[in-house]
Amino acid sequence: MDTIDKTLSDAGDISLGKLLEMSDANQDLPLVFTYDGRAIKPGYHVTEVKAGHFSALDCGANPEAWSEIFVQLWDVDEDGRTPMTAGKFAAIVRKVSEHVKLDGRAKLTFEVSDGVGPMQLFCASIPLLEDGMLAVELMPRPASCKPRDRWLAEKAGNEAQYRGLSARSSCCE
Repeated sequence: MDTIDKTLSDAGDISLGKLLEMSDANQDLPLVFTYDGRAIKPGYHVTEVKAGHFSALDCGANPEAWSEIFVQLWDVDEDGRTPMTAGKFAAIVRKVSEHVKLDGRAKLTFEVSDGVGPMQLFCASIPLLEDGMLAVELMPRPASCKPRDRWLAEKAGNEAQYRGLSARSSCCE
């Protein structure tokens, strides 16, 4: 499993490799995810870990390709269970990696549902040690316009060069 890269993904959120590195360093601590302003229930399950490779055209007709790893969390409280440890989470991911090639640099997306409400998509922050646990904040993964995002990044880096251009000049035309 040492082949899983331990860096941040291209988008800047945490990679699977970095999450595993933090989990390995804190194996005995409870791993607690928070989303929508609250902690996930202590009996949560990792119900699926899957890897996908995607090819697409964005709204500016630019070809796009990326890899993404999805970790599905079932937000339930069963039989007074305590939160899983960081070590158990890492062991689950490593078990998956025996059967599915996981790119540690791939975009990491969490799918979370309580089994009643619809699945929600989240990206993860870098885990923090808080109150005797390893805490990972999950933030909603918003939709975006990739040509506009690239244009804004270029504009921020080269403000003088792009003065007077509109975001429309690189998107959806």
